[in-house]
Amino acid sequence: MGSAGFDYGLLTPLAAYLMACLGAALGLRCVVRTVHAEKGRKAAWLGLGAAALGCGIWSMHFIAMIGFSVPGADITYDAPLTVLSLVVAIVMVSVGMFIVGYRGVSPMPLATAGIITGLGVAVMHYLGMAAMQVNGTITYNNLTVALSVLIAVAAATAALWAAVSIRGFAPALGASLVMGVAVTGMHYTGMAAVDVHVHSAASGYGDNAASLVLPMLLGPAVFLILAAVVVMFDPLLVAGDEQEPAPSFSRPRTPVG
Repeated sequence: MGSAGFDYGLLTPLAAYLMACLGAALGLRCVVRTVHAEKGRKAAWLGLGAAALGCGIWSMHFIAMIGFSVPGADITYDAPLTVLSLVVAIVMVSVGMFIVGYRGVSPMPLATAGIITGLGVAVMHYLGMAAMQVNGTITYNNLTVALSVLIAVAAATAALWAAVSIRGFAPALGASLVMGVAVTGMHYTGMAAVDVHVHSAASGYGDNAASLVLPMLLGPAVFLILAAVVVMFDPLLVAGDEQEPAPSFSRPRTPVG
């Protein structure tokens, strides 16, 4: 049996939550930016937002996993599967964002985008779990796994709706905080489904958590910082000018003579 992920108390859950909120906030703000973007730049903003959200969710997962342990066993990670989980998160979040970015949030596009994005979050989580190698057998409670997937889909759908529908800095910030709760809640719900039966001998293969996970978190963390800089220095988002621009009227001509 493994710990639920609280080996360091509330430190790792809080850090994971903040990372999820950062990714969600950047993702939402980038989608808002597409309202004003020229047609050629819309895809770039959507791609930046999807990458930020995907990196935030992936980083949340592995920060939270630092607090997970199995008594009597060492936890190691398979590097290719760990990287694959990041790629899956970004790609599937991108699909969802591009759907709502170009098709809006009418029921069918929103439901499609929410399901794809939510499944992407869930697949990322369970790929990350598959990358975890431990001297034992890992089993899951199917009902709890199903609940975690439903939470992921609901959270993704709500986030995509908020990204297109909510205007103003304060409401968008609130939406990102709620999204952080939902994504982190999905993670710990998934972890509650885990049961580990430890074998007698040590495994001794793969990369340990300290040598793999922490260095790999640096890349997404640096990307999120750079994305935050891009967002913070964007004039429209800094000024909070997220409404449709007011119509401009030409100056009336003064009659001659």
